[in-house]
Amino acid sequence: MALLGSCKRLSVLSNFTNVARITSCKALSTSASYNAKSKKTLAKKDVKNIVLVEGVRTPFLMSGTDYANLMPHDLAKRALEGLANRTKLDKDLVEYIVFGTVIQEVKTSNIAREAALSAGFKQKTPCHTVTMACISSNQAITSAMGMVAMGQADVAIAGGIEFMSDVPIRHSRQMRKFMLGLGKAKTAGAKLALASKHLSMKALAPELPAVAEFSTNETMGHSADRLCAAFGITRNEQDEFAMRSHSLADKATKEGLLTDRLDYLVPGRNKPVTRDNGIRVSTPQQMGKLKPAFIKPHGTITAANASFLTDGASACLIMTEEKAKELGYKPIAYLRDFVYVAQDPKDQLLLGPAYATPAVLKRAGLQMSDIDVFEYHEAFAGQILSNLKAMDSDFFAQNYMGRQTKVGTPPMDKLNLWGGSLSLGHPFGATGVRLVTTAANRLHKEDGQFALVAACAAGGHGHGAVIERYPS
Repeated sequence: MALLGSCKRLSVLSNFTNVARITSCKALSTSASYNAKSKKTLAKKDVKNIVLVEGVRTPFLMSGTDYANLMPHDLAKRALEGLANRTKLDKDLVEYIVFGTVIQEVKTSNIAREAALSAGFKQKTPCHTVTMACISSNQAITSAMGMVAMGQADVAIAGGIEFMSDVPIRHSRQMRKFMLGLGKAKTAGAKLALASKHLSMKALAPELPAVAEFSTNETMGHSADRLCAAFGITRNEQDEFAMRSHSLADKATKEGLLTDRLDYLVPGRNKPVTRDNGIRVSTPQQMGKLKPAFIKPHGTITAANASFLTDGASACLIMTEEKAKELGYKPIAYLRDFVYVAQDPKDQLLLGPAYATPAVLKRAGLQMSDIDVFEYHEAFAGQILSNLKAMDSDFFAQNYMGRQTKVGTPPMDKLNLWGGSLSLGHPFGATGVRLVTTAANRLHKEDGQFALVAACAAGGHGHGAVIERYPS
């Protein structure tokens, strides 16, 4: 990846012109390994240790494939059942369940409750559903942590679900007004008057959901294209990063590293779903054939270097350390600290990780060099590369983040080594649990102590979290 040149030729996102003098990913050198035993712990005196006992997920599938005939709560149910089975959990011990989702199925609006009841959890267990775009299950985790920290629960489950195979499609507003008014119109004349007032050919057209910002009316892909232009991220750089993600996911799958993934025997099928079906190991030539998906013909975001519409669910078991020991569990990680950030939803829509990373490191009292494992959400290859370049820029730090110096970038030999959202898939409401669980599992596999998870989300939001490996 070449060093960035000047962005002065760009009219869009002119605020970022000077950021163009930022080093590329090749400047992210590999770093020395750390001995986890030599590092301090982030345990705090008189503060409960909150632990991640286990995390699981269904295979993540491209929408319209093997899950197409299910309902969203079916996937969420499978994640809950799989978590209970793997941990041999007595479901009656669970005191709270919270799930994240983005595009809600209106029949099961509190999907956490519907999934929990169908999975056999007791009726007296309260459940609620949260939404925060692509960090919805991150919010579910931290909501559960809050319940545990405040003594409201010793045992909680956090999860997430997204089902893009069957999204709600609305009638137009005029059609809705007509249909709602029919109940009040008692005579044929009143009904005809109502029809003449509200009905037209335009009113008959349905309203399709879109991954777009309400405040700016801009699709996320369009925003990503503009961000890439501002930071000088080339098409080749994006394709290269996407190929890396798919290759690493393929390698991790073949080596049996993705142990959080459950088998799922979909009703009506003879064989269980056992793998994520969006992983595609491609060549530069194959990637280069694809046309821009959003800004045509000059955009650089394509179907191959962007995450795809995905069906999937995840769930994780969260407890106090004392309760985990009492129940005989060996947790996989301590859930230590987290932050949420928000910035301009137009020009900085996808820069959440760049802002969240230094913020969460400061809260935890750590430096980038203390982190052994990085798991960053990959919405688009250009998005993650833009975040890395922003993090490696003193100009960006001083002019947009209120910092004197840049935070620095994760070494590439520590970043998303088992693939990421570009390859494994991105069910909006479920990705956060996958990130945290993968980070914890990687800490054990790679003999590290601290992991940092970061993600962007619609609305200009971002999330960062630090977890600590639980002693083996």
